[in-house]
Amino acid sequence: MISATTTTEVSRYTWSREKGFHMGLIVAVLVAAAAVITPVLAEAPTPISAEMARSYLGNLTVEPESNSPPYDRRLFRHWIGISGRCDTRETVLKRDGVDVVTNAFCTATSGTWRSPYDDGVWTLPSDVDIDHVVPLRQAWVSGARLWTDAQRQDFANDLTRPQLMAVTDNVNQAKGDQDPGQWMPPRTSFHCTYLRAFVQVKHYYRLTVDVAEKSAISSGLAKC
Repeated sequence: MISATTTTEVSRYTWSREKGFHMGLIVAVLVAAAAVITPVLAEAPTPISAEMARSYLGNLTVEPESNSPPYDRRLFRHWIGISGRCDTRETVLKRDGVDVVTNAFCTATSGTWRSPYDDGVWTLPSDVDIDHVVPLRQAWVSGARLWTDAQRQDFANDLTRPQLMAVTDNVNQAKGDQDPGQWMPPRTSFHCTYLRAFVQVKHYYRLTVDVAEKSAISSGLAKC
C-alpha cells in the first residue's frame, strides 16, 4: 500500500546531567515516528465523462483475447517505491483513507476506508486491497504481453489515471481478472464510474476489447 511519509531520523544523544530531558526527547521522537497521522493526499483521479467514455470505447480495437505467451503476474512489477519508504499500495491507502496512521516504515496501521465497490467501511488495512481497475491479466491478454517490462511496471503502479482503488479485499478477490462483461461492482450506483474508469485506462494504454466485453460496456454506459 502506498504512502508518502517522510522518514524521521532519531538523533543520538550523549549522556549528561540532563539525561532525563534527553531520554524524554528520544522517546517522544520514537513515538512520533512509530505512529504518524498522515495528511490527506490528493484525491483519486476522476474518470472521464460518460460521453467521452462512449467515444473512447468506439475507438478501441476489437479483437479476441490472447494469452500467448502465458500470463505471469511477476511480469507486472507492482507496489514500487513512490516516496521514501512509501510504496504504491501505501500511497493509495493514505490517499483513499481517512485519519490513516502509518509507522516509521510508511506502513498503514489503522485508518478508515470506504470501499466504492460495495460501500463497505473498514478500519484495518488488512481488510483493504488495492484493485487494478483493468486487471493485470486482462491487460496482458489485451495487448500488454507486447509491452516492455518498464511499460508494464508503469501500468501496474499508475497513480495518474483511475486505475488503482482501495476496496474491500473479498470483493476484489471475487473480481479476480474479469472484465465488465464478466463482473461488475456489487454497488450498482458505482457502475457508471467504474465503466468510465475502465474505458479511460484501456484507451490510454491502447488495449483491445473483445466483442462481449465491448457490448457489456456499451450497454452499461448507455444507462449513464
